Amino acid sequence: MNTAPLMPKATAVWLVENTALSFDQIAQFCNLHPLEVKAIADGDAAQGIKGLDPIVTGQLTREQIAQGESDPDMKLKVSDPKVRLPQPKSKKGPRYTPVSRRQDRPNAILWLVRNHPELKDAQIMRLVGTTKSTIESIRERTHWNAANLQPMDPVTLGLCSQIDLDLEVHRAAKEKPLDHTAQGATLLPASETTIRPREPEPTEEKKPSEELNVDAVFAKLKQIGGGKPSEE
Repeated sequence: MNTAPLMPKATAVWLVENTALSFDQIAQFCNLHPLEVKAIADGDAAQGIKGLDPIVTGQLTREQIAQGESDPDMKLKVSDPKVRLPQPKSKKGPRYTPVSRRQDRPNAILWLVRNHPELKDAQIMRLVGTTKSTIESIRERTHWNAANLQPMDPVTLGLCSQIDLDLEVHRAAKEKPLDHTAQGATLLPASETTIRPREPEPTEEKKPSEELNVDAVFAKLKQIGGGKPSEE
């Protein structure tokens, strides 16, 4: 993929005015449309733009231009820079909060502290863009406006996105999982609810006892009492 030169339209103006390169070659080098290069040559476009010499900027050499003028099929390429500048590192810091919404940050912090106690101070700082001292003062109810604070969702206030909030909560849950016993009653797993209850084992029916022998009972009572059974 061809890299566009610095200030492509100004470079195209210079190439049109100072070289015999074709419109297609200039358009391909500057990442422009050939009709746009033709309009530059006709004076219909890029009026008032001063041409930029690509030789001075080190993007082309005179040899490449001469070779391109003699070979219309040749494609020009931007020369590699002799000095490569390091990529600037992005600075990680607290999230920027617009001035109009900064007054809502204490309410958002109070909401996060109450609803997501597993979040660390650093995570709240990333979400809302506040300081650790402010978070501690709200936790300890020593904030100057603690009596008037109302917990409000930071997503609703526009201080952070729902994706960022869910990500921080997920990270905190991994580092410090919540105790299931403290969460109250929960649904039983399907492996337990789908087990069929055992049917009671059939019990053997007791056979009815034989008819009571009245004579034998009275005879036994008389023996215990010391008397003899009377003869009929």
